[in-house]
Amino acid sequence: MAKAEATVEELVGMIERGELRLPEMQRRYVWRSTRVRDLMDSLYRGYPSGAILLWETDETVPLQEFAINQQSNPYRSTRLLLDGQQRLTSLSAIIRGELVTVRGRQRPIELLFNLEHTDELVVVTEVDEDNGDEDLVEDEADSTEDDIQKRFDKMTFVVSTKKLIQHPHWVKVTDVFKTDEDAPFLERAGVEKVSDPRYKKYSQRLARLRAIRRYIYRMDVLERGLSYNEVTEIFVRVNSLGAKLRSSDLALAQITAKWRNSLKIFQTFQQQCARTGFDLDLSVFLKNMIVFATGQSRFLTVGSLSIDTLQSAWNESREGMEFALNFLKNNAKIDSVALLSSPYILITLGYYANKLDYQLSLAESERLCYWILVANAKGRYSRGSSESILDQDLATLKQGRGAQELIERLRLQVGRLDISPQELEGRNQRSALFKTMFLAFRSDGARDWRSNIAIALDHSGAHHQLQFHHIFPKAVLKNSYTAREADDIANLCFIAGKTNRNISDKAPVEYFPQLVEKIGVSAFQYQQIPIDEALLGVDNYKAFLARRRDLIAQRLNAFLRN
Repeated sequence: MAKAEATVEELVGMIERGELRLPEMQRRYVWRSTRVRDLMDSLYRGYPSGAILLWETDETVPLQEFAINQQSNPYRSTRLLLDGQQRLTSLSAIIRGELVTVRGRQRPIELLFNLEHTDELVVVTEVDEDNGDEDLVEDEADSTEDDIQKRFDKMTFVVSTKKLIQHPHWVKVTDVFKTDEDAPFLERAGVEKVSDPRYKKYSQRLARLRAIRRYIYRMDVLERGLSYNEVTEIFVRVNSLGAKLRSSDLALAQITAKWRNSLKIFQTFQQQCARTGFDLDLSVFLKNMIVFATGQSRFLTVGSLSIDTLQSAWNESREGMEFALNFLKNNAKIDSVALLSSPYILITLGYYANKLDYQLSLAESERLCYWILVANAKGRYSRGSSESILDQDLATLKQGRGAQELIERLRLQVGRLDISPQELEGRNQRSALFKTMFLAFRSDGARDWRSNIAIALDHSGAHHQLQFHHIFPKAVLKNSYTAREADDIANLCFIAGKTNRNISDKAPVEYFPQLVEKIGVSAFQYQQIPIDEALLGVDNYKAFLARRRDLIAQRLNAFLRN
């Protein structure tokens, strides 16, 4: 294995010119902007950033597209990037100012650089500027912006926000790489003279930022004589040792080595499901395929499966997934992956339907629907080892037992299947019960308090986009209750962004009467919100929570039984 070195700038150029390509075995680009932020911070400080693994070959190898634009490759031989894709794609996007494609959607990576950053290393793990997709709906703007601003000011790089970019000492990282001139950034920051003490400091920091282009990566280059299968095995072993890739990523490498060009088949079906509201990670489809091939969910045996077995299992698992999605959306009324506590519910559902040759009686369909709703509410696959629990359910179905046995297994795991008020206490918006609360309220016809539009996840426009609202705003509770108490599930409801912003940090005793007069009591009843004046004062906040937990629990239990 040969050794070589290349600067970031050289590697980015190789990607742009199409001299570096991605083999099919690689996972897609998955980094969030916060990961790119951390990489830039490490390079800015000169910290080690790992090595790059390449394979130069004349062999015809199945390829996939980079997440960033490339020119066509004019050379017969190809350099394949085996390790370093996430880093180099991120750096290429930042330095070139290009969009990256993530799950079929193009987006920019916009980072800001703090000219006034502190010299010491600051880790602010509680600040996550990147808008991820873990939450069911967006949180409302809060009154903690000053605190967040203070934490941002300690950082060197942050993911860009509309408010932060207004500050003159924050500059766009991509803009710095586009020019070697400091004047535009210094002038914007109010530095007009060389005698200004900030002139030297800012200039040095801008030069240090641009020096990232000269950061040197060590490259390990595999021999030309190696076969694709051998390189796949090296890829798997290298990434297994450092646990840098998930087991599904390593399984994908082994599968595509045997079944050439299969990645496009998997991704096409993934995109098809995404268009129906279920934008699932590719690992879910791979695990589903292994379940249909082996009757269990672990990837350990994937290396021993023949191409015929894989292809047959894919076809069957695809049909099972199609049934599961249709059943989930039209029978259980769960129409988005955001409403699922775990995608493993889909795997169990499709596997069971396959065992029944997709012929379910009305009674069995109703039992299965009940299991889905309760398993989802209770977080069946989020307690302990998800794969072990999934394997238990698969074994139950392999033995010819049905939905009633799945229900009994769930009962053994969680105890009572109904929801108690005590079970809601201390839960927040990340709880599986929060998703079920949305389903129940939506089925009752809950509407926005201003527009009267029914609550839904797919509203268009910032005014109508669904958010969760703290009935008692955090600012009102700040000096009397903890953040955990403020985020209690019984203090949350669903309204549109415009309505949320209009309410702002008003106390419920102030804004409830006005809303009741305009929209009536039913708008609150749809979301099980008590409007007794005695419960709307800050001093009675805990009594309000207790009362609403009782109401929510009653409604959830009725919803699960229907």
